[in-house]
Amino acid sequence: MTVEITANETATPAPPTGARALAPDLARGLMLLLIVLSNTAFHLWKAEHGPSGWQPVDGGPLDHAVQFTMITTLDMRVYPLFAFLFGYGMTQLFLRRTATGASARGTVAVLRRRSLCLVVIGLAHATLLMAGDIVGYYGLLSLALGRLFLRRGDRALKWWIGIGAALLLFGALQPIVSAWLNGGLGSLGDAGAEPGADAYAADDPSWLGSVGTRVESGLFVTFVAAPLSLVGGGFTIFLLGFWAARRRILEEPGRHLPLLRRTAVIGIAIGWLGALPAALAHIGALDVPDDAQSESGVLGLVRDITGNAAGLGYVAAIALFAHWWVRRPAGRGARAVTALSAVGKRSLSCYLAHSLLFAPLLAAWGLGLGAHLTSATMALVAVAVWLVTVVGAYALERAGRRGPVEVVLRRVMYRA
Repeated sequence: MTVEITANETATPAPPTGARALAPDLARGLMLLLIVLSNTAFHLWKAEHGPSGWQPVDGGPLDHAVQFTMITTLDMRVYPLFAFLFGYGMTQLFLRRTATGASARGTVAVLRRRSLCLVVIGLAHATLLMAGDIVGYYGLLSLALGRLFLRRGDRALKWWIGIGAALLLFGALQPIVSAWLNGGLGSLGDAGAEPGADAYAADDPSWLGSVGTRVESGLFVTFVAAPLSLVGGGFTIFLLGFWAARRRILEEPGRHLPLLRRTAVIGIAIGWLGALPAALAHIGALDVPDDAQSESGVLGLVRDITGNAAGLGYVAAIALFAHWWVRRPAGRGARAVTALSAVGKRSLSCYLAHSLLFAPLLAAWGLGLGAHLTSATMALVAVAVWLVTVVGAYALERAGRRGPVEVVLRRVMYRA
């Protein structure tokens, strides 16, 4: 049964339609840089991969430094940031429309069309270019969570955030505790997992021949991983985005400074420290069994569960920067911040543009440069690709135009 949100259950009403806060767009713009960097390992299709199947293990000292940094600060730390901002944006749109007189039911229908479009876009993206697409994954999550929670009160939202957090902790700690009690903590996991790059089929010299692998990976991520995430508590960060948007935490960070400071410091500390053992083991500074380093091993599980804290910490840190930025005297750096927020306003177009640049450049069916790059040089390519989208988004911002994918999405959402 859906419970309509009452006036005393929601926080500050939605802002006027013309108002646009800096922090959400800035967060999305930076998030895309982190996403493009975290995806670099999947394009190094000739690199030697370790027990986790994620980051390569070959290369020189600079490459190992990049791998260490990626594991500590990015791997499984960007997706929670994405989930939070996704949920936040959904609730922003819901509150803004209902505050201007649109019905809650009609707004949920608009968001449902948006979610279905994202599923279609995600599957098309996975089929054509990048098997590891996450748009379809979050489209399916938003389809379920939007219907279930957008019109519910804060009490139900808080209860389910608590339930989701408990499920996440149980899912991570149960196998660790069980293995520890049985005296086999080091053997927990499976070091025989195939490298994540194989799911991208980037080593296939034929684009058409690699379609099957990409379709299989895309369908798995969207229709298997997303439902499993709902069962296992993966919706928690998404609902935290709902909760935060009702309180306008990113639109009005000045009203929430103590919360943002605590979240930034504690969240980032937990996230980085939780991934530190996996990073040290990866570069050989910590001697642990291969199984323990795998995705389902103890180090991988600790890295994953603490990544949620890091993602929230990143959001809080960006909000604090936005609060400081808008209060400082106008001066140098304004163009850079404007360009970065322009990327955030066109995040879907920029996200898809990454693959349009990456895939033909790196895959074996294209120029095949992925076979010749290392972790360090691949990171430079990723930053360059992101900067191309920054330039494009800034040009569109100056011209007063939306991103092309956002234009199509809005037309479908509003049927106009």
